[in-house]
Amino acid sequence: MGMYTDELYFKPRLQVINDDQIRQIHMSSLEVLERTGIKITHPEALDLLSSAGAIVAGDRVRIPSWMVEDAIRKAPARIVLGKRTGERTVFLERDKSYFGPSLDCIDYMDPATGERSRFESRHVEVTAALCDALPGFDWCMTIGMADDVPADIADRVVARSTMQFCEKPMVFCCKDTNSTKDIYEMALLLCGGKDKFDLAPTIVHYSEPISPLVYYDPAVDKVLFCAENRIPLINFPAPQACGSAPATFAGAIIQGSAESLSGLVIHQLKNPGAPFIYGAFTTIMDMKTSIFSYGACELSLMTGALAQMAQYYELPFFGTAGATDAKFCDAQAGAEAAFQCLSAAAVGSGLVHDCSSWMDHGNLVSPEFMVLVNDIVTSVKHFMDGIPMTDETMALDVIERVGPGGHYLADPHTMAHFRTVKYSDLFEREVYENWKTRGAKKLEERLKEITLEKMTHRPEPLPQDIITELDRMQAHWK
Repeated sequence: MGMYTDELYFKPRLQVINDDQIRQIHMSSLEVLERTGIKITHPEALDLLSSAGAIVAGDRVRIPSWMVEDAIRKAPARIVLGKRTGERTVFLERDKSYFGPSLDCIDYMDPATGERSRFESRHVEVTAALCDALPGFDWCMTIGMADDVPADIADRVVARSTMQFCEKPMVFCCKDTNSTKDIYEMALLLCGGKDKFDLAPTIVHYSEPISPLVYYDPAVDKVLFCAENRIPLINFPAPQACGSAPATFAGAIIQGSAESLSGLVIHQLKNPGAPFIYGAFTTIMDMKTSIFSYGACELSLMTGALAQMAQYYELPFFGTAGATDAKFCDAQAGAEAAFQCLSAAAVGSGLVHDCSSWMDHGNLVSPEFMVLVNDIVTSVKHFMDGIPMTDETMALDVIERVGPGGHYLADPHTMAHFRTVKYSDLFEREVYENWKTRGAKKLEERLKEITLEKMTHRPEPLPQDIITELDRMQAHWK
């Protein structure tokens, strides 16, 4: 009927701080860096900071506010990541959110037996391929620690297997610059060289300052290497309220922001315009247990505030959601993951990690939890699509055609649109008698069956000459 010509669209939106609070957090972060400063001993970084105008006194560096704001202006507001095939799939810009799993877990929960054991290299293929199979996850991480491999090369073995068995962009963590270099060379091999990598980087490096306000030399080495080679870098402190950060949420947010921004300054001094991702893992110390909590609601509150700061700075953001302190895929795990994922998407948390595998406050990988959170994430993405308003979706002609007392079941409009509803293979909606007839399977049973089926997936295998070259590289790792 031509009543409206343009689509009316609104994206659901959450804000946890207002504009005045954003400005106050920014000014307070500048005050921390200018008055308190950071502790750093890395010679090249000290030279870069001193030459640019920072005040260096031994290992204490105080960074003037104009240097911080200059670094923010120079860093790109947009980073595009790609699969190893070259397809550009993750667009880190504004308030978009892309979900992925976690990294460096210690233990593995076997979905077939329910037994918990140390995470080993054989588990990498399983978890990476499962991430590849699950549509809710847009990117992957090096999920476990590979307890069966020599510590000096374990990070590279895990990265290699992750890239081999998952086509999606990969975020990785490693122990030193030698590892970063080897992982980067593997990424270049798989994507077809430096030119293709620069168009859509397939890997992102995750690095951490130590809260409060300390940089360890090997971490600075990796920051500088990534800046020089334009490998996207996440500089991600983990301030723990009551432990390594102030007990107040505002204080923890300010310290975390200052810590991430201090890395941005070093990074941009090394190579202006190199891709940088801002953020902090802000959570609490549970004063009953002393754990670093991954399921606390305050984690989502503080992460949401930092996501808004990233949007204020026009910097890509590394968010956190989908984790739990639970030891099993129980009601606690589902509730904590659902709360975190929805709030992360609604605030616009960029590259959202920990979705699907960080259980037991960061210690445990569970393929079943990956499948559970994938279903939660696909529901969250569906919710975030909002309610588009067009002539077709408002359906005024359809309402007129069916009229009072009619029904829409056989109408062509229904046939054209019923698939826009999100249906789950995991969560059931059957009437009780039908549920009993089909085996009366509870959620835990359905989850196990779906997980074991999904774990049979493998991506398109790499060409044999690529496998041979990866083997050659691995033989030379020290």
